[in-house]
Amino acid sequence: MIKVGIIGGSGLDDPNILKDAKEISVETPYGSPTSVLTCGAIEGVDVAIIARHGKDHSIYPSKVNFRANIWALKEHGCTHVLASTAVGSLREEIAPGHLVFPSQFIDHTRKRETTFFDEDVVVHTAMAEPFCSNLIGLLSSSAESLNVPYHKNKTVITIEGPRFSTKSESHMFRSWNADVINMSTVPEVVLAREKQMHYAAIAMSTDYDCWKEGEESVTWEMIMETMKKNADNVIRLFIETIPKLKEYDDICVK
Repeated sequence: MIKVGIIGGSGLDDPNILKDAKEISVETPYGSPTSVLTCGAIEGVDVAIIARHGKDHSIYPSKVNFRANIWALKEHGCTHVLASTAVGSLREEIAPGHLVFPSQFIDHTRKRETTFFDEDVVVHTAMAEPFCSNLIGLLSSSAESLNVPYHKNKTVITIEGPRFSTKSESHMFRSWNADVINMSTVPEVVLAREKQMHYAAIAMSTDYDCWKEGEESVTWEMIMETMKKNADNVIRLFIETIPKLKEYDDICVK
């Protein structure tokens, strides 16, 4: 049975899109998740939403309990994860307001718990293709039908935060072939992979980080303003894509 976990990022912590929504509190071996699960259905598909940074956005990136969040979604029966996230663009063509469906990541974090396999047994998880190509295909098809500008086959670099990059760092990340930058995809995607869940990120470009001459360097206020303007596109994408998952028989991640 397919069940979809939505991880809400900035401005999308609890979209009012579920039928018969109810809240469920969950405790995990890794402590409390960052919010209760808001559970319901979209067009007959069971959905559970969790707020990555808490419902009041009070949890900064390095303090997000990623392991508890992913464990809670898996324990609740989620087979697929759609994770919204704000990103800075490192490429001219990825303009603010565009959506990005990454296929690769670069981990530039330093302080986070990145695995469930840190006791008793050692498991080396394949990570050559960390994001689900089926989900990326469905998201791309939905974005086209909704006439929402999008990019796929891109690389996201996740930094520790909560500070933004220096100009030198931003240019360095561009030289590493990163296309967008955020503070949340890693270790989230890694943990979902370890739990054999299909994972895709819906990344919204909010700014040009600080590499682009003539553009104002990123601020939190800039991110929130762009997210508020474009959050409807992400919610429309959820509503368009999730019912299509009923047609896919791809429960097992290999």
